[in-house]
Amino acid sequence: MRRRSFLAASVAALALPAAVRAQAKNTLRFIPEQDLATLDPHISTVYVTRNHAYMVFDTLFGQDAAFNYTPQMLAGSVTENDGRLWKLTLRDGLVWHDGTPVLARDCVASINRWGKRAALGDALIAATDELSAPDDRTIQFRLKKPFALLPYALGTSQSPMPAMMPERLANTDPFKPIPEIIGSGPFTFVAAERVAGAHNVYAKFDKYQPREGGASEWTSGPKIVHYDRVVWTTIPDPATAAAALQNDEQDWWEFPPIDLQPLLRKNAAIKVVILDPNGGVTVMRPNHLQPPFNKPEIRRAFLWAIDQVAFMQSIVGDNPDAYYTPLGFFCPHTPMYTDVGLEPFTGPRDYDKVKESLKRAGYAGERVVLLAGVNIVEMHATGDMMADTMKKVGFNVDYQPMDGAAMLARRQKKDPIDHGGWSAFTTGWAGTNQLDPAAHFGLRGNGDSPSSWPGWCVSPELERLRNAWFDSTSLAAARDICRQIQLQAMQDVPCIPLGQFHEPTAYRASITGVNNGFATFWNVRPA
Repeated sequence: MRRRSFLAASVAALALPAAVRAQAKNTLRFIPEQDLATLDPHISTVYVTRNHAYMVFDTLFGQDAAFNYTPQMLAGSVTENDGRLWKLTLRDGLVWHDGTPVLARDCVASINRWGKRAALGDALIAATDELSAPDDRTIQFRLKKPFALLPYALGTSQSPMPAMMPERLANTDPFKPIPEIIGSGPFTFVAAERVAGAHNVYAKFDKYQPREGGASEWTSGPKIVHYDRVVWTTIPDPATAAAALQNDEQDWWEFPPIDLQPLLRKNAAIKVVILDPNGGVTVMRPNHLQPPFNKPEIRRAFLWAIDQVAFMQSIVGDNPDAYYTPLGFFCPHTPMYTDVGLEPFTGPRDYDKVKESLKRAGYAGERVVLLAGVNIVEMHATGDMMADTMKKVGFNVDYQPMDGAAMLARRQKKDPIDHGGWSAFTTGWAGTNQLDPAAHFGLRGNGDSPSSWPGWCVSPELERLRNAWFDSTSLAAARDICRQIQLQAMQDVPCIPLGQFHEPTAYRASITGVNNGFATFWNVRPA
């Protein structure tokens, strides 16, 4: 343990410049789940980028724990013309980190950029005839048809999040990173102290104006900052991270792995708690462009090989309270969840039968390249389990675990297998990204359009049902459409659900005010 403590201290000392160490008394020290490789809030779906974005950028609406969406950067909003005209009014005194005022045209440009990368944003833009800024404080939507989910879209915490940024940055090609990280949120990003792969620093933005009234909950309500600085230090080795937390060298570890949680729970100076009741969900995404998963018959046959319980136990152990199965395409214990069509995931697995079904479906021994990121425990675990499952049913598996950033880049390739392409990858989402069809990347059937998720599923029927869900006028109708979507998804198999799990965070008892949801850094204060 002394060696681990020394390693942790060495990592921290190397990463932290003298200016940071001098201010340690008013610095919150945080270990993120993985390295912050992408800083642009619009171009990445990884949650470490989303969490970073909420520190630096603000959103027009905020989200509370009950998924209500209330004004955040806005003073308010009004609708006219039977819901076809929305007028959003910015609060007075909002300022970008570069000292310039926040203007409506900045937000218009930001919405347009985000809408080209986010599934929910794409739906909002598609429903919009004209998005404009008639004056400096008014953002105006003229809609083709009523879109009651507008506050949801502009306040979602799903990834990529709808960050507002200055117009000059928002005009950047949405498929290229912005050149500066300038927002209007409660923290500024200290670019000069960034050490890629190891260290990121945020400073309290003194000109930030928290909205008045309401509770600080998830991303809604007043965002009041109590620390001058927040320092993120990437510590890849879990044992070193655990030692750093125990020895008061770090304050907060986002997601400790299951094997170290008992050790942390025994320490009275550390709290191990679950912040997000919606948990995480994991999936396997097949490549619909390349053999063998370009055949829906093969995708359907493979469903019967998936042991969701085993996949979840590979992440959280055999505690049945720590995971949920059978999982379909919507987050459990939320309004759109349904268990229709999940028969392939129940009952014992018959791998020989699946092997025969795959042969009848046309699998002829093609090499199957399976990708998995190793930086995140659950992604590595499900990748290992998926490779083993594929071998059991006769797939010629070429398993390629790799750094998460490398995997994200590799999965963009549409080339054949022999030219650097891929067949499938495992990944995960927060349950909040699978509440409904709105932002669910895995349920899109829009092929190789710019907003499509790598894997490039083509399903006109999934797209039709998704559009029908947006037009539904009652909860009952919306739920019925989700049942239809799940049944269709079990036929088209755009991705394969692997289960829902709950992962706790760990922080020292010397801090308090940690909000529920994902890792946010306002409201947190010394105990």
